[in-house]
Amino acid sequence: MYSPRERVEAVLHGCPVDHVPFTVYECMIPQCSVERQLRNEGLCIVNRHYPGYETITPNCRTDTHTYTDPGTGKTLVRSITRTPVGDLESVSEPAGFTSWRHELPFKGPEDYDKLIFVANDTVFRPAYSSVVRAQEWLGQDVYLRGGMPGYSPLQAIIYSYLGVEVFAQEWAERREEVLRLYSALHERNRRCYRILAESPHEVIQHGGNVSPEIVGRERFADYILPHYEELAEELHRHGKKLLVHLDANCGLLADLIGTSGIDIIEAFTPAPDTDMTMAEARQAWPDKILWINFPSSVHLAPDEMVWQTTRELVAAGGEGPLLIGITEDVPAHRWQNSFLAISRGVRGVELST
Repeated sequence: MYSPRERVEAVLHGCPVDHVPFTVYECMIPQCSVERQLRNEGLCIVNRHYPGYETITPNCRTDTHTYTDPGTGKTLVRSITRTPVGDLESVSEPAGFTSWRHELPFKGPEDYDKLIFVANDTVFRPAYSSVVRAQEWLGQDVYLRGGMPGYSPLQAIIYSYLGVEVFAQEWAERREEVLRLYSALHERNRRCYRILAESPHEVIQHGGNVSPEIVGRERFADYILPHYEELAEELHRHGKKLLVHLDANCGLLADLIGTSGIDIIEAFTPAPDTDMTMAEARQAWPDKILWINFPSSVHLAPDEMVWQTTRELVAAGGEGPLLIGITEDVPAHRWQNSFLAISRGVRGVELST
């Protein structure tokens, strides 16, 4: 009899289990009687709050101010990062487990030096004891996962600093400046690789959320994939696995992903939500661990279809290592029924029993 955590660990180690593990991010399941029932049935909660390191910027300071927008009544958070070469300011709107960005820190070419200063000023320190303590406290219903801070360098520039439209302009007009920031972020991340590799975690996430329609195949191969490869090499030397959150259309990049050092393709969402079916994913990535996201659109379907889809995903996964997770938000009125149906589906228990 496996505990939820043991079942996840067994699949990640390539060992046979009694059924496909069912997992959910810690931020996507409220404490309640249904949550307790699901955990009793084997649901494993994936906790990402103990990365195994702490981050400091000794020469920068970030001040945050939470306020209510008088025009919309929305709660907004203004952050000002003060550096010796100038301030960076951004505004975000909290939205559950994520946030909406109203104002990005990059306002113009004068901000490259400020962003580069923050990257160069970033120091990582091991925080292994917090991981060990959390593993003991949280017990067998929870799996702890480590991860790099934020996105890979190019994606951080696109998503976190410049935005898609401004990035396109800067890439065309000031590519040398973009690549200067890219290099600083790369060197920042490298300072964390060894700390992650020597941490108590067995699985480390680096980036993900790759949108091929924005990044394209060439930029993925030249500016994103090399970071995964470099970290994977360091992790593999220490017996660890690299996980990448690839939740978008992966067809354009499938062969590049397949020949990479990525061990776990996480949050892959099968059709009808993306451009690849489960069978196509298994064929493209026969030696990868698939830790999929249950197709978000199906949560809205009747319970019988949720159950049937789960059974089909398990069957299409074949003999390769497979975990079914919840990595995207689920409508509040549907999560309890949908999760219970998935739980029965992975265990091969009929809905009516």
